[in-house]
Amino acid sequence: MNTSSTSLSPSRWRYLPLVVVALIFIFPLEFMIMSSLKPSQQLLADSNSFRAFLPVGDISLSNYYAAFERAPVALFLFNSVFITATTVVLALFLCSVAAFSFVFLQWRGRDTILTILLTTLVIPIEIIAVPLLLLVNKLPWIGLNGLTIGWLNSYQVQIIPFSADALSVFLFVQYFKDLPREMIEAARIEGASWWQVYYKVIMPLAGPVTATAAILKFLAMYNQFLWPLMVTQAEQYRPVMVGLQYFFQLNIAWGEVMAYLTLITVPVLIFYLLLQRAFIASIASTGIKG
Repeated sequence: MNTSSTSLSPSRWRYLPLVVVALIFIFPLEFMIMSSLKPSQQLLADSNSFRAFLPVGDISLSNYYAAFERAPVALFLFNSVFITATTVVLALFLCSVAAFSFVFLQWRGRDTILTILLTTLVIPIEIIAVPLLLLVNKLPWIGLNGLTIGWLNSYQVQIIPFSADALSVFLFVQYFKDLPREMIEAARIEGASWWQVYYKVIMPLAGPVTATAAILKFLAMYNQFLWPLMVTQAEQYRPVMVGLQYFFQLNIAWGEVMAYLTLITVPVLIFYLLLQRAFIASIASTGIKG
């Protein structure tokens, strides 16, 4: 028994670098959560020692109550989750349809348009922010109040300009290119339309790339700060990243800041865990049969 356990021990050392990397990523989250439970003075005092990572001292939820009193945290969370979820759903649909047309359909200028589209990957949002702001300020919108001009202080101004992106199209294009053309040809021979090929043949096999594109899009939208700050002057439509500035006005209470950061991190963790299960399930349940 001892010989067997000794022979297996070298293989266990392979996991040591993974454990170290995991701890590097976990420590900031643990510090944030532990700090959100401590008064600001104790938080600053414990930050010089390992006590910052331990639930010691005056532990309470007072920082969370104070955070909700200082800013409409629930409203900011709702805005961010609604805007991000809606944008992700639109982006997955529009980008997958666009990628399907680039890969499987034949039309004039297809490769040229795809090349131009991919070049937008190198253009940061800071360059197009001002022209886009002037554009959306002149666009009409039909809502509950009838026809209005200008999209400022609204949900659509934070959703529609980002409902499709070149990176997601690129991911779907690369994934669709690896799928065997025999499936599409067989479906077409059996009388399936291109739309039926898209949602009955291609998309059921696109679970991994869909999960990857959704995670990247979710993080990009949820962490947006510059664009929402430019287009939302009303508190009613502001997301969590813009709401963070409420905690740096007048007296800064670092315990409240940590509590707010903990609260806005929860949707990200929940989304990742849900999508991780979907990603694993898609790999286990889908496949290409010859």
